[in-house]
Amino acid sequence: MNEIQNYTCDKAERLDIFLVSKIEQSRSQIAQLIKKECVYVDDKLVARAGVKLKPEQKIRVEFPQAEERPALAIDFDVEILYEDEDVLVINKPSGVTVHPAPSVKEATLVDWLKHKSIRLSTISGEERHGIVHRLDKGTSGTMVVAKNNEAHEFLSSQLQDKSMGRYYIAVLTPPLKDDITTIEKHIARSAHNRLKMACEDNTGKYAKTMFKNLALSTDEKNQLVACKLFTGRTHQIRVHLETINRHIIGDHIYSISPKQEKSERILLHAYIIYFIHPTSKEKLSFVAPLDADMKEYLNKKFNMEQINEVMDTSSIIHSFSTDS
Repeated sequence: MNEIQNYTCDKAERLDIFLVSKIEQSRSQIAQLIKKECVYVDDKLVARAGVKLKPEQKIRVEFPQAEERPALAIDFDVEILYEDEDVLVINKPSGVTVHPAPSVKEATLVDWLKHKSIRLSTISGEERHGIVHRLDKGTSGTMVVAKNNEAHEFLSSQLQDKSMGRYYIAVLTPPLKDDITTIEKHIARSAHNRLKMACEDNTGKYAKTMFKNLALSTDEKNQLVACKLFTGRTHQIRVHLETINRHIIGDHIYSISPKQEKSERILLHAYIIYFIHPTSKEKLSFVAPLDADMKEYLNKKFNMEQINEVMDTSSIIHSFSTDS
């Protein structure tokens, strides 16, 4: 049986934009749902993503049954940081894609969750079971997964009102000039490269990132920084850094030059996550340890005594507490 979700529009806006905010899918994915005749407005089938909604209109989405994917070998494991009846907090490994897509041929995080028989929400459709927010394939670190639809809705609303968030750790080059750097630039899909996002004042969505200098490498060519996102745009940290001619070590999409120092993985890690628990309403935070690759790089390039000191979670959070 198909999963059905009902929504009520509270203001005049485009159908695809409204649904993006409700079911955490991209506009192209919404367009596919409409093309597959899965979306109704006031019980009438919709043919166009750009339909203008009016306040109080009823929208129904009938998610199609996912096509059976062939069983894929799961050759990775995922560290569980916390689990209860409502949520699962994990440390996603680098190199793991979050959810299935036609272009993804290997096992995903969703495959791993199902393989472990972890009960998951269904609000975002079959292929995105439990997934409230995502991380890029190469990025490691904290993610919260919803185990039921009530938890999923509660956590999704926190993404909107910013009561959920993450602090990232990254190694970039060349170093930033200031102790704290704030970038506010609108982000949209690049008109020149569909794999990239770009800063576009006219067509982009508002985005804000803060960077805090944590430590310089021993040769002073690289820098460990903490990053705080005040918005959640695709590739936000990487795009904002590109605008000031910086890039994260191991980033092959936004790198300045192919001759720059390489890493097997992008050195970007979602270090801390915080959110309000759906049932207890308690504010929780969790820290994801760095993986072996990132630790090895830091050990080679930085003074580890200094690194251990600056990675203190409370001081990182406090660094950003004066700005919001």
